[in-house]
Amino acid sequence: MCGLNKSTSLAVLFDLSSTERSNVPGAANSQFYLQFLTSYQDPEGKTMLRVTTVTRQWVDSTVSSEELLRGFDQETAAVVMARITSLKMETEEGFDATRWLDRNLIRLCSKFGDYRKDDPSSFTLNPCFSLFPQFMFNLRRSQFVQVFNNSPDETAYFRMLLNRENITNAAVMIQPSLISYSFNSLPQPALLDVASISADRILLLDSYFSIVVFHGMTIAQWRNMGYQNQPEHQAFAELLQAPQADAQMIIQERFPVPRLVVCDQHGSQVSLFH
Repeated sequence: MCGLNKSTSLAVLFDLSSTERSNVPGAANSQFYLQFLTSYQDPEGKTMLRVTTVTRQWVDSTVSSEELLRGFDQETAAVVMARITSLKMETEEGFDATRWLDRNLIRLCSKFGDYRKDDPSSFTLNPCFSLFPQFMFNLRRSQFVQVFNNSPDETAYFRMLLNRENITNAAVMIQPSLISYSFNSLPQPALLDVASISADRILLLDSYFSIVVFHGMTIAQWRNMGYQNQPEHQAFAELLQAPQADAQMIIQERFPVPRLVVCDQHGSQVSLFH
């Protein structure tokens, strides 16, 4: 790699054949060790070597799935799926990303879900996997799978950052975060749904590559009338400032710098929010 920084996060995949799985040394739940050697050159020109040793346990899922359930990280799994999907789209001709994601999600749900045959309403999924289908839904709609509205350069740029960034940042690329600001409550997460739009609310959308501050119709009208400049409307001034301050905080901590868009309900740039 050309360089590493504090947010670099790499995925290492081990594909075990059926023969290797049957010849795992020791009993189930026995430990194994992985060692990663990272060689780099520091600013003074010295060659440095960092050794990282990781221990994990073999798990026989045919006997018990409890270890797998407890160790499943939904965000990490979603990011790995996104990276594998991007790689397959680049290297496999005619690869159907949507179908592949759907097939793998069905396999996971059939293995870890509870249901009665021929009764879809009976299906329940273990809480350890409850958010994973939502991540897959958003991944199917993301710029990593739906590439038609982007140039090849933009698609390559998006995938390059997906393959380098840490789990928190990569998860935001797949499933943007939405924060709601209003008079009646503290800033709180909101659903990625049109129902979250309200005339008396400000929304902050972070999709990693872009940050959108969206003002509801009433908020925009009050702002245009200058209520925030009147002493008796100090609370409104603070409400307007809060998402802007949070957006600037995100921008200062992120590189490359995301695009900042400020728009109003029914305004000319509102399409960027949708």
